[in-house]
Amino acid sequence: QVQLIESGGGLVQPGGSLRLSCTFSGFTFTSYTMGWFRQAPGKEREFVAGISWNTNTRHADSVKGRFTISRDNAKSTVYLQMNNLKPEDAAVYYCAARLLVSISTVKSEYHYWGQGTHVTVSA
Repeated sequence: QVQLIESGGGLVQPGGSLRLSCTFSGFTFTSYTMGWFRQAPGKEREFVAGISWNTNTRHADSVKGRFTISRDNAKSTVYLQMNNLKPEDAAVYYCAARLLVSISTVKSEYHYWGQGTHVTVSA
């Protein structure tokens, strides 16, 4: 069974930065495409960024130029570097894994999920 554990969330002021991490265990990390999603109160869970095993990436338009997804296959870890954070970025951020090579923006196409880490952006 795949297990995903997120870390790195917290409180940050607008314009600040955070780096989220997600540690993968249970199966071969490089077999999985990884994604970050977020869910704000009262809203649907939405795609933020995805990365394939060979580091092709895709970012949501709302975060392009501010967020960067990356992965370290040797550490079985995926990261989300978030810069210039805005109040509208506040949400619970979830790491997800998909046992296919292509990046998907659809949450139902991911097979495994972490428990989430909270990001609060406030002065």
